[in-house]
Amino acid sequence: MKRYSEQKGTKLNKYGNNRDMKIEKINENKKQFLDLLLLADESEIMIDKYLPSGDLFALYDDDLKSVCVVAPINSETCELKNIATYEKYQGKGYGRALIQFISDFYKNDYKTMLVGTGETPAILSFYESCGFEQSHRVKNFFTDNYDHPMFDGDIQLVDMIYLKKSL
Repeated sequence: MKRYSEQKGTKLNKYGNNRDMKIEKINENKKQFLDLLLLADESEIMIDKYLPSGDLFALYDDDLKSVCVVAPINSETCELKNIATYEKYQGKGYGRALIQFISDFYKNDYKTMLVGTGETPAILSFYESCGFEQSHRVKNFFTDNYDHPMFDGDIQLVDMIYLKKSL
């Protein structure tokens, strides 16, 4: 397993984390992270569509805190398909650190990174604060692709909102 570590005092720490975080690219047994992936995408069937071909990254700060999956779309674009942090560690900069890491990791391979999410103001604001801007919408994505109504808090998810970021 190849390990990617950030040096102290560099990108990961500028988000207020003064700990020794490590980010690993996981090449085998990706399903071991299913519990965490399901926090961001509650359908294992949907996860199974992108996990095998996607790159899985795991962020450790003593123990596992956050994961993400990035999949190629075409020769110029990749998509952040899933990013999740254990609930008790949310708001501590782990997701932001992962996005910064993968943006740097892919900047020589792709021109653009996409991310799709529900129409939830707090999540849209988070991605925008990470350098993404709204791109387009896929009408009825959640109602057409999930076998039950999807909610984020009390907001029902209907359309997929795509955001993009230049790498």
